[in-house]
Amino acid sequence: MAGHSKWANIKHRKGRQDAKRGKLFAKLIKGIESAARNGGADQSANPTLVTAVQKAKDNSVPKDNIDRAIARGAGDVDGVDYIEAFYEGYGPGGVALYVQILTDNRNRAASDVRSAFTKNGGNLGEPGSVGYLFEQRGQILALGDEDTVMMAALEGGAEDITGEGDQWEIVCQPTDLQTVRASLEVAGVKIESGDVTYLPTTSVPVDASMAPKVLRLVDAIEDLDDVQAVFANFDIPDEVFAGLE
Repeated sequence: MAGHSKWANIKHRKGRQDAKRGKLFAKLIKGIESAARNGGADQSANPTLVTAVQKAKDNSVPKDNIDRAIARGAGDVDGVDYIEAFYEGYGPGGVALYVQILTDNRNRAASDVRSAFTKNGGNLGEPGSVGYLFEQRGQILALGDEDTVMMAALEGGAEDITGEGDQWEIVCQPTDLQTVRASLEVAGVKIESGDVTYLPTTSVPVDASMAPKVLRLVDAIEDLDDVQAVFANFDIPDEVFAGLE
């Protein structure tokens, strides 16, 4: 999601994803399976798996589904060996998109991503064309009073805390995500979501006329089975987002 302190933007995007909950569950399960296959089923030694499992729990994926995905990834039962890759490109208005995929057929994934870009006013770029505009970070969305959130987040190792009222975005190093989350939970702060993501270092302002075109492209790419996530550097005003709902 573009920028910091964009609670409404982030929640709006999450709402659009939740509307496609069946696909969201499938993507979360695939992420767990891939993490277990690459790092093992022992969560104490596999922080990537811990994050994938927690993200699934945050989105109400049943425990049995999570456990089966870990077993498949660990090789206890038949599973799929997924390849992770990133595709880069531009959307309407010069918005940069960084697309994370997990696939068992890279040629299919590349073709599908290229088609989604082309059909929705975007252009798929070369490797390295936009990746430098994004940094991997841990990101937590939390609800709580300012003093409690600030103190707990800083004690956990957070780098940046922004927000207003009782809505907060907390950014940290990816390796500190679970520590920061645990510190917030001990303090009684409600966690809306927590994930390792790619945050943009610069943003592109998008007005009311361009916003639907940008979101149409993002939605088309996110809807692909091989796509795990789409990271973009658009900055859409909250009032424009509200008008799209």
